[in-house]
Amino acid sequence: MSRMPPIATPTTLSASARRTAAPPWLVMLLVCAGQFLVVLDVSVVNVALPAMRTGLGLSELGLQWIVNAYVITFAGFMLLGGRAADLFGRKRIFVVGLALFTLASLAGGLAREPWQLVAARTVQGIGAAVLAPATLTILTTSFPSGPARTKAIATWTAVGAGGGAVGGLVGGVLTEYLSWRWVLLINVPVGALVLAGAVRWLTESRQDSGRRLDVPGALLVTGGLGLVAYGIVQTETAGWASASALLPLAAGLLVVAAFIAVEARTKAPLMPLGLFRLRSVSSANAAMVLAGAAMFSMWYFLSLYTQNVLAYTPLQAGLSFIPHSLSIVLGSKAAPRLMNRVGAKSLAVTGAVISASGMVWQGAMDADGTYLGTILGPGILMALGAGLTATPVASIATSGADPADQGLVSGLINTSRQMGGALGLSVLSTVAATRIAAGHGRAALADGYGLAFQVGSVVLLGSIALMVLALPRRRSDVAPG
Repeated sequence: MSRMPPIATPTTLSASARRTAAPPWLVMLLVCAGQFLVVLDVSVVNVALPAMRTGLGLSELGLQWIVNAYVITFAGFMLLGGRAADLFGRKRIFVVGLALFTLASLAGGLAREPWQLVAARTVQGIGAAVLAPATLTILTTSFPSGPARTKAIATWTAVGAGGGAVGGLVGGVLTEYLSWRWVLLINVPVGALVLAGAVRWLTESRQDSGRRLDVPGALLVTGGLGLVAYGIVQTETAGWASASALLPLAAGLLVVAAFIAVEARTKAPLMPLGLFRLRSVSSANAAMVLAGAAMFSMWYFLSLYTQNVLAYTPLQAGLSFIPHSLSIVLGSKAAPRLMNRVGAKSLAVTGAVISASGMVWQGAMDADGTYLGTILGPGILMALGAGLTATPVASIATSGADPADQGLVSGLINTSRQMGGALGLSVLSTVAATRIAAGHGRAALADGYGLAFQVGSVVLLGSIALMVLALPRRRSDVAPG
């Protein structure tokens, strides 16, 4: 099994931190609660989207940006958040990120115009990007390397995966019985409680290095990703050959190229390009981009299918995802034990194959589908496979990295997942919309959503091929080559 990141040495901890260290279970509870909120808000709005559209007069494009505004800023600023956690202190950055996330949730829940909601989701994404890397680095510096840390990371992964899966249920219950606004407002009391606990119980740690942050790099990668996603979305109405699509796509690629140039020249890069000489880092992140592009959109399209085609209420749609939630948590919790038996690489490939088979099955959905015949079986496979894949890929990605770069590498693997998800949602939504526009009624909607799953399965097969060919199997394979 690939070795896990080393624990922080006593010299990286402040004297006050050593004197007031909280019990490990309490550290686990606080950081996993923060991670749960972050991941929950990626998916919790899916079931509430029809109600949001009615309440604020959102367009179809506006609905997609309610999801992507969060995901893109989450992905684009996560590298900055990981570096900030290492430089300024993991507890401090955790508290700052959680406070920003909670305040943005309040603003979103009180929004009166579409732009206000999109703006709040954008700020939420920034808060999540600051918060999420700190949750993982607090764990990796609080638990000793070996089984204890592997179990801690598996729990963190399971909570995050469960947050994404249970988002549909939470969103359905809140939308059905209260209002769509409560899918955001619920974060306020929970965030305040976790914030108070973090201030009281978490201890500070940081790496001894100069305080430098590559803010231009974060702005460039976020802007580039946003422009590319916007260009892809424009193809839905204007076509791939239109100027309204090609111009933002070209501009986005140029901005990404500028980001790479800045990272190659700056003295304190946000993403040191030399990290990608580590086979573990480069191969795991590339595989995660493709896996995220395929898996992230699962909840989005299932929510639309159940409500727009099968006429489920928001609560019924949320309840239908309970087996998915249990499956993804089961896969995440089983992953460490299975990694010890079959190895991280073999488990990652197996999980992705299981998920891809579920996507192929789900792609056969039609307007006359049923829960038992159309949703339950493929949903369990997709979710179980996602849970089995995430832990071993994260383990491989963080193996072999220098302790000073743990926050950065943790942020990088999460960035890859979210970046892939944002671009994947844009591409698959465009694919679905094109098919839907060619037909009429519920049958056309089902065909479009089904095609999105079929294309997603092809993308996931690409990730599987990359895992087989490039992921390191032995510890010696993580050295720079």
